[in-house]
Amino acid sequence: MRIENQDQEDPALPQGALQTLIANKQRLLAFLQHRVGSAELAAELLQDAFVKGVEKGHTLREDESALAWCYRLLRNAVIDRHRRMSVERDALARLAQELDTLPDADRDLEREVCTCMSELVVTLKPEYADILRRVDLGETRIDRVAAELGITANNATVRLHRARQALRQRLEQMCGVCAHHGCLNCTCKDGCSG
Repeated sequence: MRIENQDQEDPALPQGALQTLIANKQRLLAFLQHRVGSAELAAELLQDAFVKGVEKGHTLREDESALAWCYRLLRNAVIDRHRRMSVERDALARLAQELDTLPDADRDLEREVCTCMSELVVTLKPEYADILRRVDLGETRIDRVAAELGITANNATVRLHRARQALRQRLEQMCGVCAHHGCLNCTCKDGCSG
C-alpha cells in the first residue's frame, strides 16, 4: 500500500522519513564508499539519492522503512554506476584496439615535415634551441625540463612559447609560402637550402 499524498503535486518524501535519512547519513556514506571505493563518488551518489528521494518520495510504501527504501535506491545507483563504467571501459578498450591497428601517423608526419626545422633550431638563441630540443623534439615534459634547468615551470613555458615564435619567424624567412601551410609536402630544395 502506498502513502497517498493529499496534494498529488507534492510527491515529497514524508518529513519523518527525510529526518531518518539525514540522521543515517554517515552509515549511508560508508555503505556507498565500501562499494565504489571513493569518498567523493560516495558523497555524489548519496546526494543524488537524496534528491531522488525528495522527488520520488511518494513511492515509499507505508509498510516500508525509509532506510530500507534508501538502501534500495543506493544499491540501484551503485549498479547503474558500475554498468556505465563497464560500458565506458569497453568503449575505451575498443578505441585503443582500433588505434593500435592504424598505421603510425606520427612517424609518417615526421618524415613529411620540412627538415628545415631541425636545421634552423641551431640558429636560434641557445636557450631557445635548448628548450625546443628538449620539449618539442625530445618530447620531455615542460615541468621536468624546468626542474633540469633550475627555473620555474612558468618561466619554462614562456621560454618555450618565445622559442616557438622565433622558430616560426625563422621558418617564414627561409621557407616563405610553405611555412604558412605547416611545411607539409615541403617544396624547398634540400630542406630550404636553396
